[in-house]
Amino acid sequence: MDRISGRLIVYFEDPFWVGIFERVIDKKLSAAKVTFGAEPKDIEVLELINRNYYYLHFSPEIETTVKETKKNPKRAQRDAKKQTLETGIGTKSQQALKLQQEQNKLERKFRSREQKEAENQRLFELKQMKKREKHKGR
Repeated sequence: MDRISGRLIVYFEDPFWVGIFERVIDKKLSAAKVTFGAEPKDIEVLELINRNYYYLHFSPEIETTVKETKKNPKRAQRDAKKQTLETGIGTKSQQALKLQQEQNKLERKFRSREQKEAENQRLFELKQMKKREKHKGR
């Protein structure tokens, strides 16, 4: 059976507040990063989730392990409180975001290399035309 879970981690990364969306689908984790600016209120976070969740760009999926455990509600509440006090993000999320960043970097390099080659080819053709124009009369 397919199991889907997700969570949002909001933390302060000087000078902005940042939110990391993590989603796990079929034991594969992907993450997306959102920059809030000022400290977001609960209503702003809820509005972001309701309106813009489907427009987020999630990173490529990474294999992860999912534990199937039932928790006592009081234990879950204590764990949630601990997570709000922790700083930083999960390492799997960091890996997923880093992978997405590297892919974007490679795409950007590829596009800029193609543009540079096209510009060099255009300049070469222009020089050749000028050279031909000079020697037309001789």
